[in-house]
Amino acid sequence: MLVLAFVAFSLIAGEKFYDPGNISIITQQVMVVGAIAVAQSLVILTAGIDLSVGALMVLTSVVMGKLAVEVGWPTPLALLAGLVVGASCGLLNGLLVTRFKLPPFITTLGTLSIFQALNLYISESQTIGATTLERDAPMLQWMGKAFNIGGFVINTGVLLMIGLFVVMWFALTWTAWGRHVYAVGSDPGAARLAGIRTDRVLLSVYVVAGTICAIAAWISIGRNAVSPQANAEQLELLSITAVVIGGISLFGGRGSVFGALIGA
Repeated sequence: MLVLAFVAFSLIAGEKFYDPGNISIITQQVMVVGAIAVAQSLVILTAGIDLSVGALMVLTSVVMGKLAVEVGWPTPLALLAGLVVGASCGLLNGLLVTRFKLPPFITTLGTLSIFQALNLYISESQTIGATTLERDAPMLQWMGKAFNIGGFVINTGVLLMIGLFVVMWFALTWTAWGRHVYAVGSDPGAARLAGIRTDRVLLSVYVVAGTICAIAAWISIGRNAVSPQANAEQLELLSITAVVIGGISLFGGRGSVFGALIGA
């Protein structure tokens, strides 16, 4: 389908479609959704779903921006705080799913509202603009930096997104943890009988997904040059769409994380 789409648009738009500038714009548009799709892939591989990824990404971007610009923390510490917040929110989702046995759909639908409320409370509905970020925390915009390779303009955020896919592919394919993720998604009962601590695997998946959402927040700030991103309401749906188009089964246990990149 991706090849057919390229052929169709090249016939409609002509050679302009293959212009390096156009391809560069496509990669820039994909990098935020693609990063979120990595987190969503992990959860869906366990036969779950995470509706809170978009709100969590915005929450961590608010924390990073507030701490770096208004509180005056060094930007690396603000980034680290954002990662901690993302991992903690993922831990909350994981605990509700594993300890209280709540369905992931209901759990993340609830935490979606909680994270959105925290966004409004912490940000006071104010956006930190590009000029302020450039002056007080230029490192937060680092993911938006671009460089030219053979006529193609590549953002640092695109490289980080691709790096996330490579790391997760390696972890899911070549580590015991990755095999356990697939096993839990395929048949949690059989996985439990085989000696896999299914609750611990699920908990780790949600923590990792939350951390990836925080990394996506850094990419988003660089892409949009503001904190928080104003149009993140549909990111959870876009990430689910990318994952499913990429061939990862909604029933869990099947698919490759690289499929989500093509889907994005």
